Amino acid sequence: MSAISLTDVLSDDRVHVMDGAMGTVLYSRGMFVNVCYDELNLTAPELILGVHTEYVRCGAEILETNTFGANPVKLSGFGLDEKTEEINAAAVTLARRAAGGRANVVGAIGPLGIRIEPFGPTARDEAIDLFKRQAAGLLDGGVDGFILETFADIDELRAAVTAVRAMSDRPIIVQMTTGEDGATSYGTSAETIAKTLMEWDVQVIGLNCSVGPATMLDAIEQMAAVIDRPLSAQPNAGIPRTVGDRQIYLASPEYMASYARRMIDAGVRFVGGCCGTTPEHIKKICDYVASVQPRLTHVQVNAAMSDDTEPATVVPLDQRSQLGRKLAGGEFVANVEIIPSIGWQPDDIVAQSRTLKEAGVDAVSILDSPRARSRMGALLAATIVQREIGVETVVHYTCRDRNMLGMISDLLGGAAAGLRNILIVSGDPPRLGPYPDTTTVFDIDSIGLTNVVSRLNQGLDPGSNPIGDPTRYVIGVAANQGAADLQREIERYAWKVDAGADFAVTQPVFDPAQLEQFLERTAQWRIPVLAGIWPLMSLRNAEFLANEVPGVRVPDAIIRRMADAQERGKEAAIDEGRKIALEMLDAVTGAVQGIHISTPAGKLDVAIDLLNAVKATA
Repeated sequence: MSAISLTDVLSDDRVHVMDGAMGTVLYSRGMFVNVCYDELNLTAPELILGVHTEYVRCGAEILETNTFGANPVKLSGFGLDEKTEEINAAAVTLARRAAGGRANVVGAIGPLGIRIEPFGPTARDEAIDLFKRQAAGLLDGGVDGFILETFADIDELRAAVTAVRAMSDRPIIVQMTTGEDGATSYGTSAETIAKTLMEWDVQVIGLNCSVGPATMLDAIEQMAAVIDRPLSAQPNAGIPRTVGDRQIYLASPEYMASYARRMIDAGVRFVGGCCGTTPEHIKKICDYVASVQPRLTHVQVNAAMSDDTEPATVVPLDQRSQLGRKLAGGEFVANVEIIPSIGWQPDDIVAQSRTLKEAGVDAVSILDSPRARSRMGALLAATIVQREIGVETVVHYTCRDRNMLGMISDLLGGAAAGLRNILIVSGDPPRLGPYPDTTTVFDIDSIGLTNVVSRLNQGLDPGSNPIGDPTRYVIGVAANQGAADLQREIERYAWKVDAGADFAVTQPVFDPAQLEQFLERTAQWRIPVLAGIWPLMSLRNAEFLANEVPGVRVPDAIIRRMADAQERGKEAAIDEGRKIALEMLDAVTGAVQGIHISTPAGKLDVAIDLLNAVKATA
């Protein structure tokens, strides 16, 4: 299956990741700077193919051909100007092989390396003819579009655009380069660049190279204020330093990813890297993009698969688990959360699960180190509960402190152990727990992991490699109906559904009108929703939720009810909390497909009351 067309990519309003440097990687692998890197398309094709392939594996969606200097002027310095078309066509072939249908290929065209009028002796028409030769070779190779990059002279860039447009109507990305002052070496400001390029027949406008991401961000923000086209940014990995006899770029992948985030926040839709960036830099950028939106993946057979390998058929929802069957059939479900013990003995969770099974729970939800406190792992705890009690579990699985490799290993092991239901959450940061100095790993967040599990359910790992039989996870995600930035939460919810979520669990409901508003605004992406129900145990519990838990809204009227009850004693407060929980159950029934009951302090009696109320209305 081929990638989404470049035209569609340019118009879909999503963020897309471009690749990084070619020359830097070749240099790091022993290629001297006096070598014609463009000629390597002919003399060392496997080397070029390997670099492209690494970028695709790291998540790049747009590959640039290895042709930045493959114009007749620069090639003539190596006696290769007669091979201009051949070198460019070969470059496209290599990039397409590496893309394997997972990425689009754009033909890279850089400056000629000579000055054109009015700043040099080369006539504009002569420059256009030189650019046409390179464009012709790229078109012969079957390029999807063009990227004209690292231009400092806006007049030379105009000549390049004119040449490409004379040859083709395929999409064009144009990128100029600026210095530390945010202007080109000719003094053109970022704002002027944007305004000028908007008058041309190009589809994406941006910057590349420059002196690093921090300086580029300032220029990007100026452009974003006046631009009406998609914006792109491919900064260098900082300023190179001389280490020994080599030029080394010191900006780390994490640093580049942090600035990619800022550029995306500023309005950039196409982000990647230039000099000094490597596949590892691009992977970190991809991880961030995956954390804020799902990538539109396309199942395909890659080069590592045998010719007769076919993508596995996804197991229907109603055949993955009993919970999946009820969700698919529209039945009302009731799950109850329990918390694994701090120690290693499973007696408490086994006993609690047995009690809940006898009460008629549909599934026992096993929390995963809530509030960033170490407890027995949810995957193993769920395996013990299913083995000992024979009740289905929903495993809460957090992205915190797990890299991609570890997550995939966990999920494959969980599938082998018979786990079928998973609730994916990003996880609380360590600063909330008793180990605030613990380092944090957030390779991807819940959106990215939902994509990963959805791929496993298709029988493929994130690199499109077959894993054999597909996993059978029923995928749950969290929904925060009381988020401070509700629009942002709705966008994330839509991305989670698009990524493959089968159901959602809300934050605790204390304001049914708030939940109703959220359901109305997300109706177009509707999947089964389970309303969170939290039986309050005390006034302190209510105040904690109201003031210290983001996204949970506890109305003043409920706080007053709990305060009045607390004055009558502990048991009166618990009874009032039970009444409120039953009222919330009654209010959400009919609007959602189930409830997800929390058990503060391990109190199961209120949860059982709620289960009995559900059965009474069934």
